[in-house]
Amino acid sequence: MSTISVVVKHQGKKYDVDVDTSATGEVFKYQLYSLTGVEPDRQKVLLKGSQLKDDTDMSKVGLKPGQMIMMMGTPGEGGGAIARPTEKVKFIEDMTEAEAAQQAGATPAGLQNYGNTCYLNSTLQVLRSIPELSDALKSYKGEQSMSDPTTQLRNLYDMMSKTQEGIPPLGFLHALRVTYPPLKQKLKIPEGDAAKDASFIDKYMGLELTSVLECDEPGAKEAGEEPKTTKDRLLKLNCHIDGQTNHLRDGIVNGLVEKLEKKSEVLDREATYTKRSQISRLPKYLTVHFMRFFWKREVQKKAKIMRKVTFPFELDVVEFCTDDLRKALIPVRDKVREVRKEEHDIERARKRRKMNPIDGENAQGSTPSSSSKDKKKDEKKPSGGDVEMTTEETFKTDAEFEAEKEAEVLAAKKELYSLINQDLLKDEGANQSGLYELRGVITHQGASADSGHYTAYVKKTGIKDPVTGKIGEEDGKWWWFNDDKVSEVEAEKITALAGGGESHSALVLLYRAIPLPSADGTQ
Repeated sequence: MSTISVVVKHQGKKYDVDVDTSATGEVFKYQLYSLTGVEPDRQKVLLKGSQLKDDTDMSKVGLKPGQMIMMMGTPGEGGGAIARPTEKVKFIEDMTEAEAAQQAGATPAGLQNYGNTCYLNSTLQVLRSIPELSDALKSYKGEQSMSDPTTQLRNLYDMMSKTQEGIPPLGFLHALRVTYPPLKQKLKIPEGDAAKDASFIDKYMGLELTSVLECDEPGAKEAGEEPKTTKDRLLKLNCHIDGQTNHLRDGIVNGLVEKLEKKSEVLDREATYTKRSQISRLPKYLTVHFMRFFWKREVQKKAKIMRKVTFPFELDVVEFCTDDLRKALIPVRDKVREVRKEEHDIERARKRRKMNPIDGENAQGSTPSSSSKDKKKDEKKPSGGDVEMTTEETFKTDAEFEAEKEAEVLAAKKELYSLINQDLLKDEGANQSGLYELRGVITHQGASADSGHYTAYVKKTGIKDPVTGKIGEEDGKWWWFNDDKVSEVEAEKITALAGGGESHSALVLLYRAIPLPSADGTQ
């Protein structure tokens, strides 16, 4: 380990520091923290006019013995002094069951199967991944009775947040059976507090279809029958499967065109009609239903379509929307992709520099500034024939280059926010870009429509910082809920749920609108 002794000046004081040239800028900042009490994230260390970054290789900054380095920054709340922890450190084995369940990375609770309740269990696990629903349930002030499904769902989710074991959903199951006996009648939107629950679901999960119904027979048109336009509110988008359906998009296209037999008032007889639908309102959470079960007339019973139908982790539904909605979504969607590309390029360059610092310096540390690119070196030839260089080309450091790119991305995000349609911006429960990310999958295992087993997959969320409240980056893994058994699986497992056999195949997908930046460019 080689070191170089430098002098750091901070608030009028000078500190002698031995810099480990094999370490990074972050290690150097922690050395300064021990001397000045200023936390690393509050320090601004200046080297040759540029700010030292955490991932800077100290061997590449050209330090010289006795060099003076300027540092700015003040300690945060508490003055940076070492103090006794305000809360006693508690180890996992000393925690209660509820405390352990609420720790970062804790395995979530499963639900016990009480006689063919695996579909109910799977649905409850997927719905629990909607934070807006959990927040609304916590503030619910409804009937508060054993027979109120909303009260019992709130209580169930509260119990699930306090344990890692499988628990029985008996209270919710009882309320559901009492409210909708015997779970066969068509659900109707009730009044009062229950109507508020329904409006919440419609706000965040309800989509609107604008449909045009037109008679296929020329005689009806000649007789003056006009196409009829209607608008319907639905809670799911259907994916119809036939012999040519290979991808989710194919099935959605099939589901938006429907043939009907109905009486024509003009022809005064039964006629064939075509109903073409387009989406005129996209919810924040989009449910897609694979229509795998159907009535087989030959054998007079329900059957399951086993065909393999793939689905994406990110879904673009702009093409299925009305013209007006498309005009509002396309500018935002395209800008999202542009910002993503810029962020990807920055991250790729950062990784390249870490893997090969020398190439990184040659690739970007030697990048000419924009002003120098515009000004070529002027060459003047005096009478003696000597060449005189009148300007010098300046170069940017890696830190300057990266800061410039990050500033460009921030400006692009602010522009992205400005492109959001104002009507969509006011609709808190709407999708504003037309892009969705997959968050949950309900699967069916088996060859029969009247039997089999249901499970759920829910994408893991990032860990929430208890101080700032910010959600960290996701690791890309998923939770698999098989009743009371819960395990962690890789994303590759989700791609294997496309069907094609008796193993687990996707039946219901839950997509969430991708997050968009705020007015200041932050997420």
